Amino acid sequence: MVESVGIREIKTTVRRRGAHTHIRGLGLDEKGRAKLIADGLVGQTEAREAAGIVVKMIKEGKMAGRGILFVGPPGTGKTALAVAVARELGEDTPFVELTGSEIYSSEVKKTEVLMQAIRKAIGVRIREFRIVYEGMVKEIRVKRLKHPYNPYASIPREAIITLATRDDEATLNVGQEVTQQLLELGVRKGDVIWIDAQTGAVHLSGRAKSEESRKYDIDMRRVVEIPKGPVKKEKEIERTFTLYDLDLNMALRKASIISIFGFESEREIDPELRKQVDEMVRKLIEEGKAELVPGVLFIDDAHMLDIEAFSFLSRAMESEFAPIIIMATNRGLTRIRGTDQESPHGMPLDLLDRLLIIPTKPYSEDEIREIIKIKIIEDDIKITDDALDYLVKVGSETSLRHSIQLLEPSRIIASRNGRKEIDIEDVKEATKLFIDVKHSIEHVKKYESFFMK
Repeated sequence: MVESVGIREIKTTVRRRGAHTHIRGLGLDEKGRAKLIADGLVGQTEAREAAGIVVKMIKEGKMAGRGILFVGPPGTGKTALAVAVARELGEDTPFVELTGSEIYSSEVKKTEVLMQAIRKAIGVRIREFRIVYEGMVKEIRVKRLKHPYNPYASIPREAIITLATRDDEATLNVGQEVTQQLLELGVRKGDVIWIDAQTGAVHLSGRAKSEESRKYDIDMRRVVEIPKGPVKKEKEIERTFTLYDLDLNMALRKASIISIFGFESEREIDPELRKQVDEMVRKLIEEGKAELVPGVLFIDDAHMLDIEAFSFLSRAMESEFAPIIIMATNRGLTRIRGTDQESPHGMPLDLLDRLLIIPTKPYSEDEIREIIKIKIIEDDIKITDDALDYLVKVGSETSLRHSIQLLEPSRIIASRNGRKEIDIEDVKEATKLFIDVKHSIEHVKKYESFFMK
């Protein structure tokens, strides 16, 4: 019998599956040495070992007033390393990603955008007992309907999912919001998950340890035991809210922010309101009811920040409630935005003195091969050895990103030609249709007289 779960579903945003959802950590051994392939990461051994030392410093409380800067060419895994640092700090560690250019808004001050990002990167962990549905996924079926605004796309409507423990089995009928979470997490047969019966939040525990589970040479998910007892049970869980969640909740209660059509307001939040939230959090911590979880604020293209933003971040690092600030850039000597002064990586020297700078390097052919293999497994793509070799060659001559971007067009070309497996001809056709940056520049030069000036 299919049980229709009485769940008050949480609001979720329809998002594509992230490029770094497979990363579980830095892939280090017990001595802090990087394994070539581990936890979803490949190569960059020196950078990963340096990041491992930083994680140890964070856990020992030795990172106050400091930040991290990843420096390297495009496509060398700077964002992946930032995600891995957050994973090493704990599964519920908040991770906020921001690009330098995002702070420039006509509606909100730059400092307010940064402050909101900082508050989103600081969590408050609360322990409580909840009713959940937990088990190994035996079967999952998703029903879809046409997208209301895009006739070429479909959206999930609901799902029927069968969960099993060692002692029990239940089939659940879940609504659209829960289904979206299942798809976003990439939940498949053999995964162990649990669903909060009240909020509808879905949590992926890992891959079930069983003989029937599919094995991979490279697997990005940890292996966990199949749960015991009933599928529906009371479970002690930890819920983590961010300071921004608490800010927004208090602001909405005081009717100082109006949300339209369910979207978050981008208006500024009163500093006095934030002080009230901070006092409330301090009280909960002192009473032993909560625990502070400093997360990671990752700012990519940090050279796009201006002198005012850099000054704000310097001060934020000294705050009592401060996340781990990680920045990344692919620039060398360049002008600091908002000034006429040139500086390494486009950042003020006094801020650079506060940062632990970690370099990243271009990947080797063997590393490119392993990264493409991970992407193939993650996206469940079938490909011949010759086609994989050709993609590796493309990646080494152009960029890793370009070779990975060719995977999906190659799959569509193969499907169009009646094949379920990508072969070398499909990849070659994709490289003709979608050119890399180098060939794009050559194309512009060749037809320069035809382009607008």
